[in-house]
Parts: sequence; structure tokens; C-alpha cells
Amino acid sequence: MIVDPARPILGLHDLILSNFEFDFHSHPRGQLAYAASGVIKVHTDNGSWIVPPSQAVWIPGGIRHSVSPEVTSELRHLFIDPSCLHRFPHQCSVVEVSPLLRELILRVADFGEDYPPNSAASRICAVILDQLEALEPSRLHLPMSSDRRLQRVMQHMIDQPETDTRLGYWATKVGASERTLRRLFIRETGMTFQQWRRQLLLHEAVDRLGRGESVMNVALELGYRSPSAFVAMFRKALGKSPGQYFRGV
Repeated sequence: MIVDPARPILGLHDLILSNFEFDFHSHPRGQLAYAASGVIKVHTDNGSWIVPPSQAVWIPGGIRHSVSPEVTSELRHLFIDPSCLHRFPHQCSVVEVSPLLRELILRVADFGEDYPPNSAASRICAVILDQLEALEPSRLHLPMSSDRRLQRVMQHMIDQPETDTRLGYWATKVGASERTLRRLFIRETGMTFQQWRRQLLLHEAVDRLGRGESVMNVALELGYRSPSAFVAMFRKALGKSPGQYFRGV
């Protein structure tokens, strides 16, 4: 990948089928991955992020990551030159995309790698860099763990998010005390066991809704007493109802 401060942003767009997944990789440029349609997941060694079309994920340069679409997705990528990376976070984050930034992303993704310095394209890139500095992080991050016992627990929960299993069960399954697992969750993720599970359910809900499932089905399949209880959880976590969150998508 080209490293050239005179071309601070390189754009790329592609259509990725739902059964495709990029292998783990890294590159010197930072990356903003935006799904113009569809829902994507981004995985790193430290966690995973789910990205609906109202948002994008920021991946700093040098971070190992993989990208997989949950449905066939139209993606736009902005690759930010290392000379600009001091302006942006050093950790991955999902960020809200304003209507202005969305239009700029769609425009610059067509520029490719060949636009000349001091051109209209380069001036648009300068505006995008300013917009990116003002981005607000969303809450769609699911932190992971480097502890093998906790990794086993997390993977079982990810595989069966609808199962409301007590921490004591997992402690017996991985050969650790319940007290040890409780401490590990806080130390490794900054969340309690129950907080992490709620975040997992939020992840799963956004994923399923983004694939076109109904609010009622998602609510009942994830173990909520009623659709209204699910909507209340969703609104508390993300500030909008599911309908408002996915409006226009």
C-alpha cells in the first residue's frame, strides 16, 4: 500500500458477499471501514466491533484485524497516511457517521490512488480529515480477553447468546472458581460478567436486525420478556429505538 503524505487518503470500494472473510492482516495506513449497505464485523486481538450502515469503524495503522460482512455488503474504505495518524485514536472504535461525512466517504472512495496533490480531490480529503477528528465513538464494542479460561467462556456465550447461563456454571466448565472468573471479567474487559453479557446481546441484536430480522423475533430469540423490554434495552444502550437506528438503511 502506498505511503505518501501528499495523498493523505486513499479510497477503495467493493462489494463483499456474506460468505467471505478477510484474513487477519495489518497495514501502515489507518483505515476507516464504512458499510454503505449491509452490516460488517471487525475483529482484532482485543475485541470485535459490529458496524451498521449509520456508523464506521476506525482501525489504527499496524493493528491486526479481519473484516467479515454479516450480509452481502457494499463497503467503502478510507486509508489514512501514517503522517496524519497522530490526529486520531490509537485504538479501534466504532464511530457515528454524519450525513456530511457519509457523502464525503462515498465521493473519496472513487478517487483511488492516482489523484494529484493540490487538486479538488486533495482538498476534499483535507475536509474529511477535519471531520474524522470530530467523530464520536459509539457503544458497539465487545472487548475480548487474553486469558484462555475467559476466552472459552466468551466463545461459548458468543456461540449461544440466547442462553442465560450463570457464572457458576462457566466456572465449573473451565476449571476456575466463580470468584476468579468474576475478577477476570473486570480486569480483562472493564465490565462485570452481566455487563459483558448485555453488551453481547446488544451486538447480536444489531447483527440480526441488520440482516432484516423483525424486532419481535430478535427480542424473543434473545430471551427478552417482550418486544417492549427489548426496545427499552436498545434505546438505553444506543439512544434510539431499533426503528430509528436503522431508518433509511
